[in-house]
Amino acid sequence: MNIDTITFDEKGLVPAVVQDAVSKEVLTLAYMNEESLKKTIATRETWFYSRSRAELWHKGETSGNTQEVVDLRYDCDQDTVLVLVKPAGPACHKGDYSCFSDSLMNEEVKPVENRYAIVNTLESIIAKRHAERPEGAYTTYLFDEGVDKILKKVGEEASEVIIAAKNRDKEELTWESADLLFHLMVLLREQDCPLDDVLEVLEKRHDS
Repeated sequence: MNIDTITFDEKGLVPAVVQDAVSKEVLTLAYMNEESLKKTIATRETWFYSRSRAELWHKGETSGNTQEVVDLRYDCDQDTVLVLVKPAGPACHKGDYSCFSDSLMNEEVKPVENRYAIVNTLESIIAKRHAERPEGAYTTYLFDEGVDKILKKVGEEASEVIIAAKNRDKEELTWESADLLFHLMVLLREQDCPLDDVLEVLEKRHDS
């Protein structure tokens, strides 16, 4: 990125939209000046400019919830930057995975009809659990136990799918397939492997 390309406002700032590179969830909106943008590029971690304190701040410097920068992009007007990150913890100062956790629409929102919508929802929930580690959550337990435990569960569920299929038990196959998909998505998150990358491989195979 050539910083000279970016158009800063009259206060020398540019909005920075921070997005989880894996789940694609928008985590926060902050501001950068030229110095914080340069530091972000140089350190590969997010640095912002605090408008209230009038100073630079390094995300996670005190909380430990740093954000590893995967990519920095800018929009067509060159006056907003998109920061793709791998978060080491919650993005919000309240301890939430994302700062955008409340809705103005509430129950009035009607979900878009999409047969795969639950996959997107589940990916966001798993990312949230990975960042926040709520006590008592099964996903937290898996992440805390580490990759060996997750791999064991993937193997167990794959075996259960095979057994259900051999038994011609459709209900069991449905349940075990759901368990396998869930644990596979947990594994992808633990490995920092976006589901989009898997889908891209499938698409390339289809086109070949």
